[in-house]
Amino acid sequence: MKILVTGGAGFIGSHTTKQLLDGGHKAIVYDNLSRGFKDLVDPRAEFVLGDVSEKEKLKKALSGVDAVIHMAAFIIVPESVRKPDLYYQNNVLGTKVLLGAMEEVNVKKIIFSSSATVYGDPLELPLNEESEIKKPANPYGQNKLDMERLCKDFGEKTGSDVIILRYFNPYGPGEKHSPETHAVPNFIKSTLAKQPIPLYWKGEQIRDFIYVEDLSRAHIAAVTANEYKIYNIGTEVGTKVIDVVNLIFKIVGYTVPINDLGERAGDVPALYTSSEKIQKDFGWRPRFSLHEGLKKTIEYFQTAT
Repeated sequence: MKILVTGGAGFIGSHTTKQLLDGGHKAIVYDNLSRGFKDLVDPRAEFVLGDVSEKEKLKKALSGVDAVIHMAAFIIVPESVRKPDLYYQNNVLGTKVLLGAMEEVNVKKIIFSSSATVYGDPLELPLNEESEIKKPANPYGQNKLDMERLCKDFGEKTGSDVIILRYFNPYGPGEKHSPETHAVPNFIKSTLAKQPIPLYWKGEQIRDFIYVEDLSRAHIAAVTANEYKIYNIGTEVGTKVIDVVNLIFKIVGYTVPINDLGERAGDVPALYTSSEKIQKDFGWRPRFSLHEGLKKTIEYFQTAT
């Protein structure tokens, strides 16, 4: 298949592109590089510098494409709280333009990168695809929910296949955000620099941390799916954030102080999932334990420049 990956120069997008190419697919990376990195793009992929707001450029890039993996979005939760209009413009309206371009050139499959944040603060855990969608706890989560609905409407209108992947907490090599707001890379970089680790809520939040290569494999499986499907992508294990910190200390062989940052707006206490549905449909399941994934991620940051 020939697949266009929007946001393919980003952390997850670059890993997914590589796995598509390794699996014999053709890949076009479409990215404006505002938050992506050209050096992360696999040299085997075609690269198009463009924004999802540029409909004519999108239509040209979509020529002959069989499916779209849509990852282009702003993803920083605290920033979404501070700048909700910016996030709505880029994420929601950008998706609307992309879907319009797909309709005009008759591309009839989209795999959309959504988020566990659409569930808000859940009443019951683990989550599954039938869990109640509550009001998301932050504008980023609301964006993802709005984008999901746009994709669903597109599928119903055009008869297209729409696959929604709701990520839990990805981590792994290749995170180069600036500034970096994700927990795992910040913990690792602070530890390697022997600086205090920034920690909210004393690390008592519970999250489902999934290694990026496992997450990327879920996209490869999803390109074969049909109709309208939703899949939660996680490890089925809830881990306290402070336990991640302590595991990083165990791997590197020393500890550093904790910088207690108190509470943070937009966080929920606990999120973890069942992945039974995608396991049943595609045989997908995570291959990397948290220890293995953190070890590989630490090795990356030890050599990254």
